[in-house]
Amino acid sequence: MQRIAKVNRVTKETNVSLKLNLDGKGKYKISTTIPFLDHMLEQFAFHGSFDLYIKAYGDTDVDDHHLVEDIGLCLGTALFKSLGDKSGINRYAEVLTPMDEALSYVVVDISGRPNLVYNVKFFPEYKKSAFDYRLIREFLKSFVNEGKITLHIKVVAGEDNHHICESIFKSLGRALGQAVCRKKSIRSIPTTKGKL
Repeated sequence: MQRIAKVNRVTKETNVSLKLNLDGKGKYKISTTIPFLDHMLEQFAFHGSFDLYIKAYGDTDVDDHHLVEDIGLCLGTALFKSLGDKSGINRYAEVLTPMDEALSYVVVDISGRPNLVYNVKFFPEYKKSAFDYRLIREFLKSFVNEGKITLHIKVVAGEDNHHICESIFKSLGRALGQAVCRKKSIRSIPTTKGKL
């Protein structure tokens, strides 16, 4: 059974079309009109071995907040849909990933209970950036709420904000890729409750 989901979300503020294949090969085609976010989502897809296609635009003339948040919502919805009843998945994963001087620790539980623990500190810009790094938390909150997962993120080291973000998204991709991976010999749902 293929674990693929398509999500379309159209509001007065944004238009998002997204397709996620959990059993992909890390192929991606992402166009959000926010180049930095495109780059982070490409890292997520490649390192998680997900196929991810996103076409999105919105009222970025106001700011990037609505679009970043809605893309997170759509990605979380696609994750939830594509997982089905979650039978046979690993459920848990933890990953440490460096990006030069930055190091991020990410722990995932596909728990059915949304929870984000976010221990990330960005530094005052020493280089001008077009992207507001505070929106990473908003993206992840939306993703976690719609995906119904527990996600812990802790930045262990880092001085460059770009590197910190990249280590987070690489870690998130790797950890989620491991958590959604299905065990060949086990088809039961990984909980004593019988349902996630």
